[in-house]
Amino acid sequence: MVKHIEKVSMTTIAFLGLGAMGARIAQNLLQAGYPLVVYNRTADQAQLLIEQGAIAAATPKAAAAQADVVISMVTDDDASREVWLAPQTGAIHGLQPGAIAITSSTLTVDWTKQLASHIQQVGAAFLDAPVVGSRPQAEAGTLIYLVGGDAQILQQVTPLLSKSGSVQHVGTIGQGMAMKLAVNALFGIQVAALAEVLAFLTQQGLDQAQAMACLGNTPVLSPAAKGAGGLIVAEKHAPLFPIDLVEKDLRYTLAAAQSVETELPTAIATQQIFQRAIAQGHGSQNITAVAQLYAGLGTASSAVR
Repeated sequence: MVKHIEKVSMTTIAFLGLGAMGARIAQNLLQAGYPLVVYNRTADQAQLLIEQGAIAAATPKAAAAQADVVISMVTDDDASREVWLAPQTGAIHGLQPGAIAITSSTLTVDWTKQLASHIQQVGAAFLDAPVVGSRPQAEAGTLIYLVGGDAQILQQVTPLLSKSGSVQHVGTIGQGMAMKLAVNALFGIQVAALAEVLAFLTQQGLDQAQAMACLGNTPVLSPAAKGAGGLIVAEKHAPLFPIDLVEKDLRYTLAAAQSVETELPTAIATQQIFQRAIAQGHGSQNITAVAQLYAGLGTASSAVR
């Protein structure tokens, strides 16, 4: 039985990946007083954290070698594989016996389970802990961690995860990731449908803002969809959840469904809508930019035919 760290308050954390979300979560940990080692493929993105006391590492391996807990937050399976398993520089080669490895990236369920196996083979523990929320929630510390893995291991790192939000233990390894994919798929489906419905209503002669306000007063619209609708009306599509990533997460959801012979026809249709948005140049924009597929068109269906 591997002995894992007991005093999380004294934990040194390595954080791998300082993109829009990773940098904000790392900032929360640093402000909470945790010793922090950081790695990012583009080193200058770590500069602000270094100025505030974080230690820079040249490779994921070097970062992991200094840490009790190693957290990664990168774009996709390929980036995760590189940061953890690269032959000379991967974090797995620096993991200390008894360390805890956490992936907060949104990945495929299959790769998550493979990664867990690799990490457990070197005597470390593993949790998948993707987050629900975007940049504003990361800054406010109101993210939701969806965690798969051993409850006792999670208990050890809950204090540090809680610096960025609440923690929900979903189940075993891979199930936190499955839940995250389900959440993102559901959100993508809602936003695509809302954009379509708003286009329909404007073609019926309604003012878009008035139509959205009316929909928002009904019980059928979720809080997340209501927020997205406000951005659609305001035509504010700065990337909180870029369409490129929406499509990637839908693709990962469909791969997970296929592996257990589950059909997700609505998710398939929604992925195709976001693929069309990417083809029309909206991939780097927020999920709400899917509404631009319908701009100036006579019907919603003609936009995605």
